[in-house]
Amino acid sequence: MQIGVPKESAAGERRVATVPDVVEKLIKLGFSVAVESGAGDAAHFADDTYRAAGAQVLPTAADVFAQADIIFKARVPSFDEAAQLREGSTLIGFIWPAQNPALMEQLAARKVTVLAIDALPRQLSRAQKMDALTSMAGISGYRAVVEAANAFGRFFNGQITAAGKVPPAKVFIAGAGVAGLAAIGTAANLGAIVRANDTRAEVADQVVSLGGEFVKVDYEEEGSGGGGYAKVMSEGFMAAQRAMYAQQAREVDIIITTALIPGKPAPKLITAEMVQSMKPGSVIVDMAAEQGGNCELTVPGQAVVRHGVTIVGYTDLVSRMARQSSTLYANNLLRLTEELCKNKDGLKDGVIHVNMEDDAIRGLTVIKDGAITWPAPPIKMPAAPAKPAAVAAAAPAAKKAHGHGGGGGDPMSARSLATVFGVGAVLFALVGMYAPASFLSHFTVFVLACFIGYMVVWNVTPSLHTPLMSVTNAISSIIAIGALVQVAPPLVSSGAGGVIDRPNTLILGLSVFALALTAVNMFGGFAVTRRMLAMFRK
Repeated sequence: MQIGVPKESAAGERRVATVPDVVEKLIKLGFSVAVESGAGDAAHFADDTYRAAGAQVLPTAADVFAQADIIFKARVPSFDEAAQLREGSTLIGFIWPAQNPALMEQLAARKVTVLAIDALPRQLSRAQKMDALTSMAGISGYRAVVEAANAFGRFFNGQITAAGKVPPAKVFIAGAGVAGLAAIGTAANLGAIVRANDTRAEVADQVVSLGGEFVKVDYEEEGSGGGGYAKVMSEGFMAAQRAMYAQQAREVDIIITTALIPGKPAPKLITAEMVQSMKPGSVIVDMAAEQGGNCELTVPGQAVVRHGVTIVGYTDLVSRMARQSSTLYANNLLRLTEELCKNKDGLKDGVIHVNMEDDAIRGLTVIKDGAITWPAPPIKMPAAPAKPAAVAAAAPAAKKAHGHGGGGGDPMSARSLATVFGVGAVLFALVGMYAPASFLSHFTVFVLACFIGYMVVWNVTPSLHTPLMSVTNAISSIIAIGALVQVAPPLVSSGAGGVIDRPNTLILGLSVFALALTAVNMFGGFAVTRRMLAMFRK
């Protein structure tokens, strides 16, 4: 089967649905690839790079549509593009079926199969590699901060120079989804003071981990919706949220809004009064501009100045990083193609199979052979594991039953405990009667040392370490102290002769060896811990 990639026809769109590196992988799967001439020019992928990767370059989009069995697209197809699809072909790309019912009817009339990448069930873990929404949202969040920095005209990080002190910029992110988290991380890395808010309380830890401060609304209500999105909140919550946003607007320099609810207009979070209260030179980047915007004064597709505040309403943030976004999007479609082209033996055969029994593929498929199959039925998630309380309640009964059969599961009885202590006392008395006096004193110190050591080691509080690392370092410290005592014992006179006892060579050697080993363990443990922590730093 042949995969066709036409040039995107939407105004200002620079992305392309596949890139030369991915073309090579598609060909290895058994497909042939045809690309319209100039499709990748805006993303800096020349026709020659596609030819070198093994793709056929066709002169017009009509040639691609007429020849290809599968069409890859980045943007929602226009009505003209939908009319060019061959009957029985497959379209893969963004469709947004809820917002485009007329397009859905036209595609169904063409008897095609349509896989909407935006309809992917994101709650499935194996769907993450195909999740183009997440890929594009991460890029748009990053780009939003870049646009804000460009419009702001000042440093993000604070500086003290000979020319004066520059305070750090204060950035507020409204919405901490994928795009919001990307914006938080980017702004924090640039040195800004970052604050963020979201209706979903569980993202607070994620905000903090990226270097931001989570600003909580003074109203208790859970905001998690299905598929990783937020839900529509109550009027009481929204009133409290607006009050908090009004306060942030007066304090911060930059506001980036990301709030969207699928199938609904973007909620209005920033009012005209809030914009008027902001400091002159402040910036608002409205990432929801394409759906009407989160700010009342946003003009979709433009950057405007209102009350001295620059309001950026660009609808092509992802397209402004066309090379990067095209690469990530192409990889998402490649992973989807790998899932589609598995035959009965699990081998890649260059032919797609739309398996409606597969939850991920079923969710993506909005039209199958001309029949509209959207919306997909809810996914049957695995049953929740049984509560531990039930197991705990059954445990005493089980122990009791074992006890009637011979005490296998019972704790030690008082008689047995007395017997054990009695035997231990007799053995200790025999040792005291026949062992040398020096041994008894050493043995007593040994028992006490074991008890004290146990209490000391297991009460160490982990600090930037795992509990295991803390315990091993505590044990190593005890060993080091013991070795130091043996290397340099107290100077003791042997009597009238004034001779000083010193450790023999064997004890000295063992002590030095023990010191070396514990030093390696302790410093190695800290080194490993630092490397582990460095993995989570940028």
